[in-house]
Amino acid sequence: MSASAKLPPFDAGDPLGIDDLLDPEELAVRDTVRTWAADRVLPHIAEWYEKGELPGIRELARELGSIGALGMSLEGYGCAGASAVQYGLACLELEAADSGIRSLVSVQGSLAMYAIHRFGSEEQKQRWLPSMAAGETIGCFGLTEPDIGSDPAAMRTYAKKDGGDWILNGRKMWITNGSVAGVAVVWAQTDDGIRGFAVPTGTPGFSAPEIKHKWSLRASVTSELVLDDVRLPADAVLPGVTGLKGPLSCLSHARYGIVWGAMGAARSSFESALEYARTREQFGRPIGGFQLTQAKLADMALELHKGILLAHHLGRRLDAGRLRPEQVSFGKLNNVREAIEICRTSRTILGANGISLEYPVMRHATNLESVLTYEGTVEMHQLVLGKALTGLDAFR
Repeated sequence: MSASAKLPPFDAGDPLGIDDLLDPEELAVRDTVRTWAADRVLPHIAEWYEKGELPGIRELARELGSIGALGMSLEGYGCAGASAVQYGLACLELEAADSGIRSLVSVQGSLAMYAIHRFGSEEQKQRWLPSMAAGETIGCFGLTEPDIGSDPAAMRTYAKKDGGDWILNGRKMWITNGSVAGVAVVWAQTDDGIRGFAVPTGTPGFSAPEIKHKWSLRASVTSELVLDDVRLPADAVLPGVTGLKGPLSCLSHARYGIVWGAMGAARSSFESALEYARTREQFGRPIGGFQLTQAKLADMALELHKGILLAHHLGRRLDAGRLRPEQVSFGKLNNVREAIEICRTSRTILGANGISLEYPVMRHATNLESVLTYEGTVEMHQLVLGKALTGLDAFR
């Protein structure tokens, strides 16, 4: 650099200049989703969270479809065909509003639509994907069961052949979008191994009671799926996969979105703490002028922007077809864990105000307690990495 070259000013919102890594199309996607969330979610989210509801979810889904946010990284069938980085940026902006909104989009696109797109027949893709991409049909993904969490191979839901039909029986638990879904991708044991089924939720024997009394992801629809002798035609089964590699590949795609999304919740909390520290006065001056507060802000900024860089790196690898599942575990384990710590530290800066829904910090912190354990607990991702590092399997 020449002595006369002028350095750009320091940007507290982007201290590492990460925006320089994004092209104009990526910035446009980010700005579109950020604007939508600011207009449609942020003015209402505290009230929704306090009431434990997500009113107008079908309208929100249609709006998300109209901006290309549903199944956005998939090709064809009305999907946007966006890059992995574009999808990640959308997840970050959605979770900066609320984890429940990002979960709505992730389950729709990265789980339900992804499963049909990757493993479904052409007829299944034509039937479901265009309306799901538009937000006209909401999807859910049934893998976790009431007594089966981190060990999906032990699932008890069973699909048995009956002539040319399938009969499904079982229960699925903690299913986002379940009570409002038009189609449920349900994974079940069969005589030939684990298979996936596209289940129209109006089928007799299917019900999805909503789970109440949650203290996390309160602005989100969470349900139990009940399958009592649900009779499906032969063409309901997803023909492209048998075994756990089917649902696990879907989970890996969704976990990638979480790597970005967690940093959105962290960013929102950090920005609240930074603004508060600049304006809240104690002992005659803003608390941001005290060394202990500045140390907290510096440490949070380090972890926040390191996490965004990690997400960006994984996104570029995914776009290049080089992202391994172990690397997704690396990202989810680190970014969700650090995001929770950023929220907790932000709460200490806000003091008593940190527990108020006038600020987003406690809402993000409680939401992230769910994000920490869904789609792979901390321990599962530690063991995935441990196995990759040592070559030794500690799962069994």
